[in-house]
Parts: sequence; structure tokens; C-alpha cells
Amino acid sequence: MIEIIHPGIMSIVVDGGRYGYREVGIPTSPALDLYALSSLNHLLGNEGNAPAIEAFGEKFSLRFVKDVCCAITGAKVRASLEGRPLQSWMSFTARAGEILTVDEVREGFRYYVGFSGSPVIEKIIGSYTTNLECRFGGYRGRALQKGDRIDLEDIRRVDVKRIAEDFIPRMTPPHTLRVVEGPENNYFTDESLAEFLGGRGRTAFTVSTKLNRTGIRLDGKPLAFRTDAEESIISEGLLPGSIQVPGDGLPIIQLHERTLGGYARPALIAKADHDLLAHLKPGDVVIFEMIGMEEAERLFDRKI
Repeated sequence: MIEIIHPGIMSIVVDGGRYGYREVGIPTSPALDLYALSSLNHLLGNEGNAPAIEAFGEKFSLRFVKDVCCAITGAKVRASLEGRPLQSWMSFTARAGEILTVDEVREGFRYYVGFSGSPVIEKIIGSYTTNLECRFGGYRGRALQKGDRIDLEDIRRVDVKRIAEDFIPRMTPPHTLRVVEGPENNYFTDESLAEFLGGRGRTAFTVSTKLNRTGIRLDGKPLAFRTDAEESIISEGLLPGSIQVPGDGLPIIQLHERTLGGYARPALIAKADHDLLAHLKPGDVVIFEMIGMEEAERLFDRKI
């Protein structure tokens, strides 16, 4: 069992996602950094999509009520166990009564805390992950709070392991996000698209304070619509990584909590870069780079 002492800014239970129900409006709601989740579970001997805690913000802390192996991946953090320094992307053993604290996030934004045992929580529509808007899944369908207790079953002892530095992604800005052409690419002027997706001189955007698990709004030079183009479209299915542009011309990167959208999409972020979206934080600089579909597929194949 673990007991939450401080949830950080926000922490929730996530897993690999709730798939197969988008046509009825239920989003996938997975861990935003699936590579970090998979690596975490590898360190702990769990199935790759097993549930863990996704958190952001400093001062996250919990108390171990049972002996268990634990690890932290995702953002690189300064953490400690009873005052003893810990290393991100490396497993460790915690004893009953000891307290884990995340004191500082040094690189990236969201981090993942997992255990060598299965959290005792209800599986809903095939997944343990939290859907905050619909208030189901995870721990009582909500973010974790001080005093919450989650029991662990099938606890196993595992050897201490670490992920080699070469396999830990870089999460420092500026972030270059590779994209493929979107279905409404022709809604925007050639000049605007050249600045948005072109080579030298392309526009750099800044991550605004308007971001959550649904999307990331960017600040910068607005994209210009063609005079003969509508500023919205008939709502249709929306993929994670879609870049939507509302009437004000400022891009919104969609994440996993929407199944429909009604704004023009000049580009879609290549799937190989989706995990990086978990680590965009207010003030970070973002640059888009256009690539072809074959290159996007090659990059994803190389990643997996």
C-alpha cells in the first residue's frame, strides 16, 4: 500500500489507454509519455502498459506502507527516499514507513511513479486510466489527494535496474516537432504555411499557460487563413497530435482527451514525437518541421 502525502500540482493514475471506444465519444486517456510508462514498467518487471502515477509539479510525496520496488521515469527529477538521493530512470527498493519525495523537476514536465505490484483499483471499460472530464477510471475518477491510499497486490522483488542514458529522451527546449501535412493545409496562405512549417525563418511558438491533458495552446505569430477558406470545419474525428487552428490563428496541439474537433488542421504531429508533448511546459519554445509520411513511419518504426 502507498499513501499520498502531497500530490504535487496534479497526479493521476494512468495506463496504456482505453482503446476501441472513440466512436462513442470515449477518449483513450493514456499516459501522455507512453515511452516513459513502458520503460518504468520494464524496470519493475510489469506488463508494459500497467498502471502507474502520472504527476507534474514539485513536492509530490508518498509514504510506503509495504516494502516494494519503485522507479521514476519521464521528466528528470531530483528525488529522495528518507533524504537519500534517488536517480530518475532507475529502480530502487523502498521499505514500509519510508517517504518518497520529488523535490525538483530538472528537465521535462510530467514524471511517472510505478511499483513492482498491481494497484488495487477498478478496471473500467478495459482500462485503469483516469478520465478526468467524465470522472471515471483511476482512483475514484479524480486526481489524487492528500491522504489517498492505494493498496498493492502481487508485490514482487525485482533486481535494481536502470535505463542507459542513451535511451533517455532529451526534454529540454527548444523543441522541434516533426509534422506531416494536415487535411486542411490548403485553408492557409502559402506565406503563412512557409513561416509555420518551412525551413529557415520559420516561426517559433511559445507554449502558453493554457495547457492540460486535452491540449496545448501556443502563442506566437498567428497563421493567416486564405480569404476563400472557412475558419472552422464541420466537426469530425480528431486524432491525438492534430494541430488545430481556431479563428485567432494560434495553434492548439490536441492530446488524447477529445474525439471530435471543428477547427482547421494544417498539420499533424508525427507519432514518433507524441511522447515529447508530455513535456511541453509554459514558456518552452516550439518549432515545427514538415516531413513526408514515409519519413514519419520510418521514425516511428525506429522508435519501437
